[in-house]
Amino acid sequence: MSIFGSMKTAVSGMNAQANRLSTVADNIANANTTGYKAVSTAFSSLVLPSTAGNYNSGGVQTSIRQAVSDQGDISYTTSGYDLAISGDGFFIVQGADGTPVLTRAGDFTKDDEGNLVNSAGFTLMGYPYGSSAPAVVVNGFDGLVPINVLGDQKLEAVPTANGTWTGNLKPSSPIETTAADLPSANNATATSDTQKYSIVTYDKLGSKVMYDIYFTKVPVTAVAPLPPTGTAYEWEMAVFRNADKAATGTSSFPYSSAAVDVKRVYFDSAGQMLTDATHTSTTDIIDPVTGLTINMSLDLSQVGDSWSGTGNVDGQGANSPVDITIDADGVVYSKYDDGSTKPVFQIPLANVPSPDLLTLMSGNVYSANGRSGVTVTGFPQTSGFGKIQSGALEGSNVDMAGELTEMIESQRSYTANSKVFQTGSDLMDVLVNLKR
Repeated sequence: MSIFGSMKTAVSGMNAQANRLSTVADNIANANTTGYKAVSTAFSSLVLPSTAGNYNSGGVQTSIRQAVSDQGDISYTTSGYDLAISGDGFFIVQGADGTPVLTRAGDFTKDDEGNLVNSAGFTLMGYPYGSSAPAVVVNGFDGLVPINVLGDQKLEAVPTANGTWTGNLKPSSPIETTAADLPSANNATATSDTQKYSIVTYDKLGSKVMYDIYFTKVPVTAVAPLPPTGTAYEWEMAVFRNADKAATGTSSFPYSSAAVDVKRVYFDSAGQMLTDATHTSTTDIIDPVTGLTINMSLDLSQVGDSWSGTGNVDGQGANSPVDITIDADGVVYSKYDDGSTKPVFQIPLANVPSPDLLTLMSGNVYSANGRSGVTVTGFPQTSGFGKIQSGALEGSNVDMAGELTEMIESQRSYTANSKVFQTGSDLMDVLVNLKR
């Protein structure tokens, strides 16, 4: 046995315990760091060749292990910009140098340009929405742009182009036989035996345009276009601009302009709507004044003894974005001042086959390497990725009680190794003194 060997072994033991204490110090210091993943020290022995009568002490070496795949506790916050991942995956963020890296730290806030930036200064990345939902690039970061909550602050307007109208026409409604009294004739004598509904649409400038829709039961006619075979009931559907209604009197008639659209709707004896090649369930409301062409799909019945009707149209009035909301799938919606929303970005997640082997970098971010495996990108709640929780943060996964225990063990082991070194030093003194 070599005295110098035992002293070197003791030094390696003290170095190993110093490394262990360093990981404990890092963990305790980052116990409150959002998304921080604990590190630990693993020990392995170093053995030197020995003979039956002579043992050569080796030493110990350390390696650092990361608990990246262990989920931290999730706590809720008051900020909708705070994001937590429940399950597997990492946010893709970008530093000042433009390099994409991975993180679990979702404590994002809005910077002066409107980008979502976390406390370490990394910008959240995502895919922009175009005319349809974005597609993910599974093996790279191409197409990613900073998530910006301000967006284009100009007012946006989308004209109405499509709509649906569903409802029930009352079977017992009287039949109007006088053509001059039908709503389509637009006379002051228009029948009261009609049902009126109104629907709001949006023109190209984002202004609201209200239309009045009248349904009136009429005789089954034999004039072109002929009713479909099997017709038992016939109704007139007349559409007027609400802005043109009469300013005086108890009725909206006469309107200051003719009906925008007049159609006939047919039903069989069971009260089900009829269509054929000539009579479809879709009518185009073409308004030359507002410039709107609305493809209105009808889904009507004539059963029971009551009226009902509801319409739904697309389009959007002139609104400015005021905030964003983020759902569990990572879709970022721009919220407008009228309460409507529009998808503008989708946040992807990334993962690697061995997250615990990622390279840890300053700012609580990670980069892939040869040991961790290739980065795979996908959307939340697909292909094994977790979900995003808005208004929440993932805390560190540090166990404070465990770290304090590690600290005490490290201190004891360091002291014991120092005693071995001290004993070896004392033996060397004995050898030196033999010569004296």
